[in-house]
Parts: sequence; structure tokens; C-alpha cells
Amino acid sequence: MQFKRPPTIREVAAAAGVSIATVSKFINGQQRFSPEVEERLRQAIATLGYRLNPQARSMVTGRTRSFGLAVLDIRNPHFANIVKGANRVALESDYSLLVVDLEERPTHERSLLEALSSRVDGLIVSSRIPDDSIAWLAELGKPVVLFGQRPRPDIRCVRTDGYRGAYLLSQHLLKGGRKRVAYLGFPNARWNAERLTGLRSGMSEQGHTVSEFAVEWPTMDGGQQAAAAILAAQPRPDAVVAYNDLVAIGFMSEATRLGVKVPDDIAVAGFDDIPVARHMHPALTTVNMRSEEQGEAAMRLLLDALRDKSMTGDDILFEPQLIPRASTAPLKS
Repeated sequence: MQFKRPPTIREVAAAAGVSIATVSKFINGQQRFSPEVEERLRQAIATLGYRLNPQARSMVTGRTRSFGLAVLDIRNPHFANIVKGANRVALESDYSLLVVDLEERPTHERSLLEALSSRVDGLIVSSRIPDDSIAWLAELGKPVVLFGQRPRPDIRCVRTDGYRGAYLLSQHLLKGGRKRVAYLGFPNARWNAERLTGLRSGMSEQGHTVSEFAVEWPTMDGGQQAAAAILAAQPRPDAVVAYNDLVAIGFMSEATRLGVKVPDDIAVAGFDDIPVARHMHPALTTVNMRSEEQGEAAMRLLLDALRDKSMTGDDILFEPQLIPRASTAPLKS
């Protein structure tokens, strides 16, 4: 079976009666020509079925019309929603989005980011990557946007207020009669501390402290593995706020297996409002961290940067939304 050879830019030039340079400038948007010449060019391109080679266009314009988005774990619906929001805005502006899953592996992050950066016009990356990788990104010569807490002033950041979200959870738990609250965190995350601080701040207003536990990884397995230590604590907490919904779901699963009732014996809450949270039994109380909106905002910052707008300015900060559900029902009197 033989395949038809695609037409070349030389053939387009011959059909339109112009130079190869004229065709190149026209298809790359570098120069306008008379209406007559442009019409001949359009007809020649349509008749021959010519399609621009993206790599050739990149060599001429210096732009790939692609952005890169590096997420820490694509299996986490929070990051999948960030991708969804970013991709929506990219498509609206005729850009492609290249996604890399860093798989929560610090040793691999730098090499993956280096490979991605050579193929895109700008990058969106989690601020949870190591400081040396962030410093390298800042010197890359391309616009970079981080989501999460800002680690340095020369890179724009998009985030949702984790302190406020945790404070809202504290008030909700107190209203339900919960006084012994444990925080099941992930200390490796830059925004872990603000969530813990917000929770402690709210509980301390009523004279209560917050005990602290940690997971090795912010996953369902991590929450499941940490459950036994929390449930064995004396006195046992009557509520657990997890670093994210995945950790909370893992904890709930193990607590149920061990015969502990949620929420009768212990209330459970998380962060992110991933889709499965509302389908848990009981449905999981959580804080909506505006994941899709973070992705949309980060992509708009990159597009602004390519339009020669400044990348300096304050963080884009979203207000979290408390989503109360059955997993934190009030204590029965």
C-alpha cells in the first residue's frame, strides 16, 4: 500500500505564484499581504491540502503553542481537576496542554521537568516540588506559574486559602459538639502547615487543642495505615481532619473495618471535594479547594505572560467552600 506524499511549502509557493518566503510569512502570521495575494495563497493551500508542520512553525516563530502542566499524582482527582480547568482555557486559545505525572517521586521531578520545558512555551507546576527545582524554573526564561503556597516572590502563584478552609472546618466541628480533634497531615506539603494552623486557631477559641498525626503519602493507603495509631490514642479523638479527601477516605475505611462507627464514634473530614466524596457512606464532609478554577486561573496567567503582560503581582487567592455532609454529623446527646 502506497501513501500519498504530503504537499510541500515549495509546491504551495509555485501554485500561488509567490516565493517560499512569502508563503512562510503568511502561514506563520508574520506579515500581511495584498488581498489578491492572500486569496491566491488560501486557494493554493486549500487545493493542495497543505498542513503546517508544527515543528517547522515552532522553528520560525519560537513558539510551540503548547503549555506544560506537571502534577504530583494524576490519580488524585484534585490534580485531575486542575488539569481539566487548565486544558479548557488552553483549548479556547488554540493551545495544547502537555501533562506530566511526577508520581510523587522527588528524585525524578527535575529530569521530567527539564524534558517537558523544552517542548512548551510555559509551565504550571505544583509548589510542592523541591526548592532547587523551583529555583531552576525561575531561571528558565519562560513564564512559570505555581499552584500552592508561593515559595519565592518572582513566580506567580494560584492557590486557595487553606487556613480559612481549616478554620471553617473547626467551627463546623465545634458546632457539632466535637472537642478532641486530630489533624492527619502530610508535612512534606508546603500548604500542610497553614491547614494545621487554621484548625488550631479555630479550636483554641473554645479552649481546645489539636493533636497531630502524619501520613507518609497523601493517599488512601496513607490514611488507612495511619488509622490504627489515631484510634489507639488516649483519649481517642472524636474528630479527624485529614490533609485531603483521599487520606480521609482511607482512614474511614480502616476505622470501619476496626469496628469504629463514623460519625457516631468519630467524625471525619478532608479537603478538595473530589467527586467520590459525596458518594461515600457516610458522605464525606470536605472543603472545596476550587481545583478547576485554580487550573483556569494559572493558564490565563501564562497566556497573559505571552501577550507581554507582567508576571509580577500578588497571588491569585480563592476562597474555600465548606461542604458539610454526614461524616461530621453532630454528636448524639
